[in-house]
Amino acid sequence: MLKRPHTLLTLCLAFNGVAFANQPTLSPYIGQEQRGIKALSPDEIKSYLAGKGAGFAKAAELNHYPGPAHVLELSQQLQLSPEQHARTQQQFNSMQAEAMRLGKALVEQEQLLDTLFATGNITKDTLQSTLENIATLHAQIRQVHLEAHLGQKAILTPDQVRRYDVLRGYDKPANAAADSGAHQHHGH
Repeated sequence: MLKRPHTLLTLCLAFNGVAFANQPTLSPYIGQEQRGIKALSPDEIKSYLAGKGAGFAKAAELNHYPGPAHVLELSQQLQLSPEQHARTQQQFNSMQAEAMRLGKALVEQEQLLDTLFATGNITKDTLQSTLENIATLHAQIRQVHLEAHLGQKAILTPDQVRRYDVLRGYDKPANAAADSGAHQHHGH
C-alpha cells in the first residue's frame, strides 16, 4: 500500500518536470537587441574609444608592474621626481593615443560584424576574416596596455613600486599570509 502513494508522487513530479522542461527560457540578452553594436555595451564602446585599460593589463598590474594612469594619480604619494613625472606622462599619452586608435578600429570591426549579420550578407569567409581582425585588434590593445606597464616599472624605483602596491591595496593579504607562512617554516 505504501508503494502506490510513492509511485503516484513520483509520477506527479515527473510530469511536473516535463512541464517545466517545456517552458521557454528567457534570454539574458533581452534588451540588447536594441544596441547599435549587439556585441558591445555602450560603456564598452566608450571605453575602447577613450583608450581605457578595461582590465587588459591585470597580468602586469597584479604582478608589481604599475600602470601610468594610476602612477600619475598617486604621483605625490609616490614622490615622483619631475623627470619621472614627465616620463610617466609621456608613457601615458603614448599608450592612450595608440589604445584609442586601435579601440576605434575594433569598434568599427564589431560594427561591421553586426551589420553583416543584420543584413544577411555574412558568409563563412567574411565571418572568419572579420573575427581575425577583431582578435588581432584586441591583442594589440592589450599589448599596448601591458607594454605601458612594462615601461612604467622601468621609470620607478623598487621602493616606489612597493609603495604603489601598498597604495593600490595589493600587498596586504598576500604579504600577510606569506610572512606568517615564512615564519612558520623557519621556526620563528
